[in-house]
Amino acid sequence: MSAPSVQLYTVRDALTADLEGALARIAEIGYTRVEAFAFVEQAERLRGALDAAGLAAPTAHASVIETEDPEPTLAAAQEIGVELLIDPYLPPDRWRTADDVARLAEKTNAVAALAAQAGITLGYHNHAWETSTLINDRHALEVFADALEPGVALEVDAFWAAFGGADAPALLRRLGDRVRAIHVKDGVLPSTPPRLPDGSEAITAVMAQYTAQQRPAGSGEVDVAASLRAAPRALRVVEFDDYAGDVFEGIAASLAWLREHDA
Repeated sequence: MSAPSVQLYTVRDALTADLEGALARIAEIGYTRVEAFAFVEQAERLRGALDAAGLAAPTAHASVIETEDPEPTLAAAQEIGVELLIDPYLPPDRWRTADDVARLAEKTNAVAALAAQAGITLGYHNHAWETSTLINDRHALEVFADALEPGVALEVDAFWAAFGGADAPALLRRLGDRVRAIHVKDGVLPSTPPRLPDGSEAITAVMAQYTAQQRPAGSGEVDVAASLRAAPRALRVVEFDDYAGDVFEGIAASLAWLREHDA
């Protein structure tokens, strides 16, 4: 297992209050890698803060697949040392039909070619609707993966994949080596996959009931260990969308669990 990472969105409030101090605390916990977000407008400052804390950002999140001009984002990613740039969100209404997914894959492949020229691999990160939507009895995420060029990666959020109705370990095995990173996330899951309503805001409201109940790895209802075994070469990225306790204690607990159970 490569050294785990942590998605900086998890500690977003602390970053806003004190970027350098928050990164230093992440390093003190024992992380050597982070996954950046919202970095385009502050790439130079973030790179300096990462260097000062002894941290690297091999992966980062940025909306790039549907942007009119991805070049500024790619340049900022280069500035902070990103190797895998992950688009974290394509809206639910882009995933309804096979034609929708084919159009998304075409756009993704085009941006991936630009990213490759900058020495960066492009990836995509799922939420729940990419698995709750079925196309010919297959999860839309799998249909999407089949249409991607070989060099395009996925970062699978196993929590949200399971929330949407997937058997996350089985899905990860089917996706295989395309999965370059996996979000290590645990918490409470619905007893049956909820029917997701139309519209991004309505879906977000349903999901929000569960983001508030997320827990450190190994202490919730997600079979995190099985998901990790199904993607043995994927970078482990700890993330909480929300956390009721001290978030630094939460990411420390997840790191400790990974060191014990994912060695």
